Amino acid sequence: MKRPAAFLFFLFSLSGCSSYSYGTVSGNQLAAVAPVAKNPSSIEISELGPNRPHSVLGDLDVTVNKTTVFNNDPTRSDIDSALREKAAALGADAVVLVRYGTVGISALSWGSLSGKGRAVAYT
Repeated sequence: MKRPAAFLFFLFSLSGCSSYSYGTVSGNQLAAVAPVAKNPSSIEISELGPNRPHSVLGDLDVTVNKTTVFNNDPTRSDIDSALREKAAALGADAVVLVRYGTVGISALSWGSLSGKGRAVAYT
């Protein structure tokens, strides 16, 4: 059975409209230039806003889980480390506006803690 060319073009054009993405960084996504990864220990963490001129690289969202009932509950320090890792990969100088969740139990974890922040590069 032959399909008309117009019908095939229609199907092809529709396939370009659908997309799927999953990620934990949103915002400016660093347009055309690949970021220069930084050392995670050099990334500043602050619950306040940035204190000097900056550009926003993206919003970060992390979750730290404990795998068994015998492990310690995740801490703010664990969240800070996870935020530093993500920010360093983006080439950020700091993570600002950091917010912490509360420790809770889920179906996949004996305890988890979430955190959010905004990765910025100082100009």
